[in-house]
Amino acid sequence: MTQEVRQSAATGPEPQLTGVRNFRDVGGLPTADGRRVRPGVLFRSGHLAHADEQDADFLASLGLHTVFDFRNGDDIALEGPDVTLPGTRNINIPLSDPAQNADFWRTVRDGDLGALHAALGDGRGAERMEASYRKLILERTSEHGRMLALLAGPSDDARDGRQPVTTAAAGPSDRAAVPALLHCAAGKDRAGTSMAIILLALGVERSAIEADYLESNARHRRYKVVRGDGSTGTAIDPAVRELLDPLFEARIEYLRAAFDTIEQHWGSVDRYLEEGLALAPAARARLRDRLLTD
Repeated sequence: MTQEVRQSAATGPEPQLTGVRNFRDVGGLPTADGRRVRPGVLFRSGHLAHADEQDADFLASLGLHTVFDFRNGDDIALEGPDVTLPGTRNINIPLSDPAQNADFWRTVRDGDLGALHAALGDGRGAERMEASYRKLILERTSEHGRMLALLAGPSDDARDGRQPVTTAAAGPSDRAAVPALLHCAAGKDRAGTSMAIILLALGVERSAIEADYLESNARHRRYKVVRGDGSTGTAIDPAVRELLDPLFEARIEYLRAAFDTIEQHWGSVDRYLEEGLALAPAARARLRDRLLTD
């Protein structure tokens, strides 16, 4: 049976950002026990490399402690490093890109119809995306575990069996990585899957997680492809656009492939979090205390 996808609660006016796509605060999303994600502590977006001065001022006003950048080296070489925000540490945790390599994105930017059809035609694009979401669950447990540990923060004692998390950029007074912003290139797949994992750990209703994920389909949120001639925008040729749609759309089948993989390999979300991502119950409780409100 197809699960109904319900719209999440609005969290206030959306900022008008010029160089940052797909930005939003996930505050307000409801949990199964009647709580909500605390506004102003957990944000998601596309990359910050093209943020202009006003964008940077707005981002700085959020009081971000941490920016999690899930881009790989090819992404950063193409788009550039994130803008520097005062008082914010940037943590790069590379995750697999659905395209897998720079040569593929060069084909996308050049709009070579024959090459694109060979790679994406006859349903291969959607299959590629679903496979990439499954891999993000199966092959990136250490990266997602590190993300959750940083968000939960170090414990006050050793009861949860985890040593305090330290990084080169963290000082002795650091308690947790929040407020935090998560992003990849488009803020849709790697950031979308990572945000879904956080929301699962918080006990957010599955329908609300899916509704937030699908918000990336809004036209003003779409990732701008840099074409071979240096121009930006979505592909104009309808045939090319049809082939690229599976890559640039947030499709519920992709996220559900990730959810199904959790169930198939761990049996439950709780076992996935505790055994797959090493999120001990006490750390999960801290995460919920820090990111949820009554």
